[in-house]
Amino acid sequence: MYKVLFGLWLLSLSVAGFANEAGMLFQEHKSALYQIRLLEKASGNKSSIGSGFQIDEHGVIATNYHVISDYVQHPNKYLLELLDDKGDKTPLKVLDVDVINDLALVKRQPGGMSLLLAKQPLAQGEQIYSLGNPHDLGMIVVPGTYNGLKDSSFYDRIHFTGSVNPGMSGGPAVNADGEVVGVNVATAGNQIGFLVPLDKLSALYRRYSDRGEPVKDVKGLIGQQLFANQNKLLAQVLAAEWQLKSLGNAKVPAEIAPFIRCWGQSNADKADAAYLSASSHCAMGEQVYLSQRFRSGNIGMQYEWYKSDKLNRYQFYNLYERALAGMAPDNLAAKDDVTEFNCAHDLVAVVSGQTNAKMVMCSRAYKEYPGLFDVAFIAASYDKATQGLISHFTLSGVEKTLALQFARKFMESATWN
Repeated sequence: MYKVLFGLWLLSLSVAGFANEAGMLFQEHKSALYQIRLLEKASGNKSSIGSGFQIDEHGVIATNYHVISDYVQHPNKYLLELLDDKGDKTPLKVLDVDVINDLALVKRQPGGMSLLLAKQPLAQGEQIYSLGNPHDLGMIVVPGTYNGLKDSSFYDRIHFTGSVNPGMSGGPAVNADGEVVGVNVATAGNQIGFLVPLDKLSALYRRYSDRGEPVKDVKGLIGQQLFANQNKLLAQVLAAEWQLKSLGNAKVPAEIAPFIRCWGQSNADKADAAYLSASSHCAMGEQVYLSQRFRSGNIGMQYEWYKSDKLNRYQFYNLYERALAGMAPDNLAAKDDVTEFNCAHDLVAVVSGQTNAKMVMCSRAYKEYPGLFDVAFIAASYDKATQGLISHFTLSGVEKTLALQFARKFMESATWN
């Protein structure tokens, strides 16, 4: 009994210590923390909010790109301003962006307090503190734990055990000394948050400092970043040896890269089903945020196998057609961002797998970023009367040459057992 009471007493001391430390950190550094606000010009009302923090004496403020993205995409529609801890409002201008790591630098007038960037790496399990403005309720501090980089992620993110709520995006995560170790970016709920690693922010600030002036063509810079990202992403995927797994009577690619996860389902438990089916869906689970209505930088793959001894050819063909009609691009885009899809149809024979297929490959161009496309590909086997394999992939923000290389490897990888 005494051991239990002693343990609870130690735990209460620990919790109280964290709370006290968090309170002290907030009081010491609150004047370097800001709410970042987008105001819709026509109405004068807030359109969105986020957080930011000052990182030098010249008034440079770090935040997430997604916090200011609508202003970058539509500068004539919005105003960008900050709200400080005293309730004063100040207009902001954009200095630089890194859309791949969801970071941006903005600027207020020189002066004021700034936060230091940490020089020492964090240890697994170290206590850190996320600061921000959740739900427009005022600045708060959320204690949590540093858990290293998120496993199986192409876009580096720190796994933070703590709540990163809407409005806290762009705020700092700091160590016990109040030094910045990361930037709030997203949440998966249930005390699972994600931070952009400090090295990404340091690289962005160094690039801006070396240039010595704001980026003149922000959208041009975003285009360059998207091109570099898709080259890196596709090069890694195309160079990998794609391992195969069974799907019904077929073999299809499994998880072709560490950052692509697969899920599957079937109706094998339905003894009276008119047909057997099994599916595999693989995706990155993460994308590059360009605006509320536009995402890029993603790979998605889907396979569906069907077999029936109960349906005739006509019924099986109708089942097949319904399955094909359900295929769609995985990423979000609006008509102002991309053109309509342009499609090419063909019949192909994949000799290695003895699979004949009807193929449709469609692409739509990015209007703001010439040379980049979303690509949707569908192939349906037709060499077996009452058995079929549908193969589908989508790529977002790729060059056509890389898309064709991916399509070739994709088609050659699926075979019959």
